[in-house]
Amino acid sequence: MGGILSVPLFLDSKGGAPMSPHAADAQPLTGSAPGSAHAGHPTGPSSGTASEPEVLVRREGPGGRLGRLTLNRPRAINALTPTMVGLLDAALRDWADDPTVAVVVLDGAGERGLCAGGDIRAIREAVLAGAPERALAFWAGEYRLNARIRRFPKPYIAIMDGIVMGGGIGVSAHGGVRIVTERSVLSMPEVGIGFIPDVGGTWLLSHAPGELGTHLALTAARIGAADAITAGLADHYLPAARLPDLLDALRRAPDPADALAAFDFTAHTPPPGHLTTDRAWIDELYRGDKVTEILAALTASPVPAATADAAEIGGKCPTSLVVTLRALRAARSMTSLEAALDQEYRLAGASLATADLVEGIRAAVVDKDRDPRWSPASLDEVDPAEVDRFFAPVDVELGLAAAQSAAAAQSAAGQSAAAPAR
Repeated sequence: MGGILSVPLFLDSKGGAPMSPHAADAQPLTGSAPGSAHAGHPTGPSSGTASEPEVLVRREGPGGRLGRLTLNRPRAINALTPTMVGLLDAALRDWADDPTVAVVVLDGAGERGLCAGGDIRAIREAVLAGAPERALAFWAGEYRLNARIRRFPKPYIAIMDGIVMGGGIGVSAHGGVRIVTERSVLSMPEVGIGFIPDVGGTWLLSHAPGELGTHLALTAARIGAADAITAGLADHYLPAARLPDLLDALRRAPDPADALAAFDFTAHTPPPGHLTTDRAWIDELYRGDKVTEILAALTASPVPAATADAAEIGGKCPTSLVVTLRALRAARSMTSLEAALDQEYRLAGASLATADLVEGIRAAVVDKDRDPRWSPASLDEVDPAEVDRFFAPVDVELGLAAAQSAAAAQSAAGQSAAAPAR
């Protein structure tokens, strides 16, 4: 698999304070995370003191028509905390209905990336403390934010420079304008820690061309700019050195939306990827509905990259692999991101009751031995009844799909009532 940078798959960071499930406003999981000094970034400032907010929210340009959101935990590669989720959600709620805001830009402080995901160490600590509801509350707020980004009524520009993984995908890839650079490294690495692709990942990957999403989900592969565009996770390539030009154009324009429409993204070509050329064998070998079938096809293939994929999948959590593939196949037929997020909320909650999630996070970011002991240890030992448990209804559902349907019906009724009688 070419063109993949060597970067840590998981973030070792800490953040926040206990909270109840489905809290309306996100709160930290365990204890607040300090800001830190860090080198500047082409798209915005970096955190300099512990008193700076975890998200920099400001308005720029004539009349403040450009809304700016900068994730501001650069030492943690801007790993998401509940506080950050709350700040982002509040800003987008306000700006959606504010006619003086025309465009919103999301970027990350520091040189390393937009966002390396959520704070998985804090998730583990919540489980070990006997307080899984803290993790559920974080996910509920995060998934609501993902849905809000998807339906944001104005141009939402996500600058996906550097590392963009897990939760970082959730705050960027659902946006309307997604920009990658030569430094971009995207991944959904959850099956490597006993979890499942969430933050709408099952929606995005199940709707990728052919079986590219299945490949990315089961291998947790890291991809660059060209492959991100091929997989439908990004829209435009722009060299990092030109990001300030884009922001200047948006900032100076009387209407940033006009400046965005006029900006020439076609002048640059990303470094070559491999998914376009590999798609033929990926579509053929990943089309099965059982992980064992896919693994057998990859192992038997004469394509070296396919056998490498088989070895990669062999080290992932067996239960996570089976649950992930089933979730992808189910999400493919869903009609909305909200429905996929509702499913992911059930899957995430079920993961909290397994030994695999705690063990996977231990191996990745606590002891860092990269040697998780999965239970069960092989695909053949995965119990179908245990897999069914992940998909079973829960006492308190997230309910995003129902809420969206109700809002759509209310909007349609309002439009009908406002229409002049004939």
